[in-house]
Amino acid sequence: MAQETHAVSSPVVFTAVKSWLVVEGPKANEAVQFYKAAFGAEELSRVNDPKRKAEQELPLIRSAELKIGSSIFVVSDLSDDSPCVFLITCFLLFLRRSVGVMNVTLFRSSVKSAVSGVFCLETEAVEAAIAQAVGAGAVSDDEVVEGEGACCGGRAGKVKDPYGNVWLICSPANKCGGGVAA
Repeated sequence: MAQETHAVSSPVVFTAVKSWLVVEGPKANEAVQFYKAAFGAEELSRVNDPKRKAEQELPLIRSAELKIGSSIFVVSDLSDDSPCVFLITCFLLFLRRSVGVMNVTLFRSSVKSAVSGVFCLETEAVEAAIAQAVGAGAVSDDEVVEGEGACCGGRAGKVKDPYGNVWLICSPANKCGGGVAA
């Protein structure tokens, strides 16, 4: 039996993680404006789809890079020719061949309404941040809570944006997960 040799490679180092929020087209421009108003997001860059249908007032957004604090995230429109729909469809076709039970068309139509995420924003002004987000169109889910159940002993509340994403708004976290002193 031949012995396998594995080359030692240098470790992979990542410099950032960017969340990608996909909203049903053509609502990404609306979402960008919401994130600016609700959370003070700064728009860093934007790439519009070069193709625009006659009935569209604005072109679809392929990617709009936004910054809140030191974190960057991307917002884009989901349409039938979006790369993410194409990749999901290819994966589902593969599954259908393998398993034989998946309805690809039904799933593709439900992808447009199933996209959402959960994000955590840190601020000392939790109540003011929630009020600002609600004023911009978010819905507040709960009261602001304090103690061990809220962001490592701080204060926390949450809002849901018009696109299905949940935003936890927390006071800066204390150290969590540390050992218990004996």
